[in-house]
Amino acid sequence: EVQLQASGGGLGQAGGSLRLSCAASGFTFDDYNIGWFRQAPGKEREGVSCISSSDGRTYVADFVKGRFTISSDDAKTTMYLQMDNLEPEDTAVYYCAADVICIPGIQIMGLHADYWGQGTQVTVSS
Repeated sequence: EVQLQASGGGLGQAGGSLRLSCAASGFTFDDYNIGWFRQAPGKEREGVSCISSSDGRTYVADFVKGRFTISSDDAKTTMYLQMDNLEPEDTAVYYCAADVICIPGIQIMGLHADYWGQGTQVTVSS
């Protein structure tokens, strides 16, 4: 059974850092594209970053480019989102997901995923 468990959210300050983790079970990241999404109150879900299973290339949304970094461990069972230089606008529930449409070569990350983690709240104070 494919399962995803996100952790690491919490309260951060503007300009500070947080790191999210997502532990996968039932599969490895060689099997599916993986990624992070977020949804702020009253806003649509948006794709933040993803890793392609085919070549390991990454996509990062323009609104976090240069501030957020996606990575995975060598075992390809834990995914991370390093969030630096946080802004209040980063406040949202963050979700990890698997089987994501992720095509870094043409800067595409879809909003659909077949498997979702439970979400972790990130709140950034100014």
